[in-house]
Amino acid sequence: MSIGYLQVHAFTSYARIPLQNVAISVTDDSGKVLAMRLTNRSGLLDQPLEFSVPDINDSLSPEPSEQPYKTVNIDARLEDYELIEVERAQIFADTVTVQDLEMIPLSEFPEQRNKSEIFDTIPQSL
Repeated sequence: MSIGYLQVHAFTSYARIPLQNVAISVTDDSGKVLAMRLTNRSGLLDQPLEFSVPDINDSLSPEPSEQPYKTVNIDARLEDYELIEVERAQIFADTVTVQDLEMIPLSEFPEQRNKSEIFDTIPQSL
């Protein structure tokens, strides 16, 4: 096993204005919570999260016997913003995966107060 890293970047608008205190929750496929953090004033986690992932050599063979990366689910919450859900974000060995989270203010769409935005990451064909 190796180590892979996850960093998030929470922002709003096309100007990519950073959002502080976005509650980030990372879970595995069974729903087990792996990490909970808040973003800083730059819209980032203070430190990337570390995860045990398959060894980098597993991703170098033409047809790996197992998935050569770890998948996690990410939820991002901030009051007055739409909930963001990222399903199956992929984390590779010796790499920092940066997940952009464009948060939409609910004031722009008041009829969507209870709606969440779900992004499903498709598997890599390595």
